[in-house]
Amino acid sequence: MYAVVDIAGKQFKVEKDQYLYTPRLEAKEGDSVQFDKVLLLDNNGTVQIGTPTIKGVRISGKVLGHVKDNKVIVFKKKRRKGYAVKNGHREQFTKVQIESIG
Repeated sequence: MYAVVDIAGKQFKVEKDQYLYTPRLEAKEGDSVQFDKVLLLDNNGTVQIGTPTIKGVRISGKVLGHVKDNKVIVFKKKRRKGYAVKNGHREQFTKVQIESIG
């Protein structure tokens, strides 16, 4: 059994007991979270497709922690002009364990 769910504008394929790194959520460590925007549900070969979402289906998960991704380097340069700028940032993620689909 798996589902495709929309979390913060990104789509994820989730299964029970799966770990997932989502964009930073406003939940504390150990909190339970619910995801309502289920786009597709596959229950042992029986597929339901939402228009745009499936009503009455929820994905529940548990927040395990907040982490940062590796640094992304942003380098800008204009040749022959003496212009070069080097910046970087680290994306914020939330680690979620999927507890149930249904």
